[in-house]
Amino acid sequence: MSAPPLLERIGIPPTLKWGFVGLLVFMIGDGVETGYLSAFLVQEQGFSEGRVALIFTIYGITAAAAYWFSAALSDIWGPRRVMFLGAGIWIAFHVLFVAGGIMAHNYPLLLVSYAIRGFGYPLFGYAFLVWITASTETRRLGTAAGWFWFAYSAGFAALGPQLANLAIPLIGQLGTLWLGLAVIVLGALLMLLVRDPNGDRPTSAVDEKPLRSLLAGLTILWQRPRMTAGMLVRMINSIPQYGFIVFMPIFYTRELGFTLSQWLTVSSVMFVSNIFFNLVSGILGDRFGFAVVVRWMGGVGCAVTTLLFHYLPLTTHSYAAALITSVLYGATLAGFVPMSALMPTMAPDRRGAAMAALNLGAGLATAVGPAIVGITLPLFGVGGVMWVFAALYVVAALLTLVLKVPSPQAAEQVRA
Repeated sequence: MSAPPLLERIGIPPTLKWGFVGLLVFMIGDGVETGYLSAFLVQEQGFSEGRVALIFTIYGITAAAAYWFSAALSDIWGPRRVMFLGAGIWIAFHVLFVAGGIMAHNYPLLLVSYAIRGFGYPLFGYAFLVWITASTETRRLGTAAGWFWFAYSAGFAALGPQLANLAIPLIGQLGTLWLGLAVIVLGALLMLLVRDPNGDRPTSAVDEKPLRSLLAGLTILWQRPRMTAGMLVRMINSIPQYGFIVFMPIFYTRELGFTLSQWLTVSSVMFVSNIFFNLVSGILGDRFGFAVVVRWMGGVGCAVTTLLFHYLPLTTHSYAAALITSVLYGATLAGFVPMSALMPTMAPDRRGAAMAALNLGAGLATAVGPAIVGITLPLFGVGGVMWVFAALYVVAALLTLVLKVPSPQAAEQVRA
């Protein structure tokens, strides 16, 4: 018997290989602007900080909605069409954003175009995650999900900002926004090379009505309470990440005395660690069980490293300690990667709805994280916020006790 192809051995479905490449390239294009856009709009374009903050707030709301729509629409149209819808939205409204908003200095158009563009990347990226779950054997789903998050995070958090770092001295900040558009187009075109037939099939039952499919990601939450538990685990997974954005830069620079450059390095190290351990976590999930890895590496691990991330730099004022705890937090955060495999496996007959529920949790975290900070920071300080986050991770670990999956044989039988 011949050995399986290399891609199968490392956990990538061969029929989706170009999809992973396309996702990586697309997310590089989306991540190009992340490190400088807000400063560019304030310092170079003269918009007030309040107006720029409103742009990003509304963008976050539309992106959160798109998390859910990516799976809900895949139920109706199939993932491929949803991905190209997302790419089309991104391309069209980015042109309006740059040419009509920035270059014409038109704030209303800037606000509206960027908000609508916010639907683009979640529809593209998360619809591909739905596609992966539809095309991957249950026994390999954790590893495939790890590769998804590797490509997604590497493009958005690592390679995208680095591309901007190289491009801005050569073509300027405005030119780099146009470069981002070109990279997005390339990522979308690479998806044309994917021939996997599951991308063209709706993920819902053939006889299910479109409206019912669209709402399935919500109705499954009370029809199958374990889906609610899974959605809450996914939400808790990302709550501290969005909360950290609000206060951690200030805490590290003002209270700990680190420079902004040092904080940015700490943050970058966290992302690099997370990108690597996304793969490790997916492999561990396939080997030891999805819920086990989420419980111990994700829930319990993050509860511990969240507190370390605060108290170790606070008590030592050591930059090395900050870097170490950042690596540890990024690693344990990857423990939640198997949720992308666990949720559809718990409902093999309603995978699209399960993914919609999962994505709803991710979207809600964008609002809940900053809200928790806004409530607890004035009352209890940074330490109090970190204890709340740690407690939430413990709750997530406990919730995994009810996340049961059918046997692999039963799951594969439903898929067939």
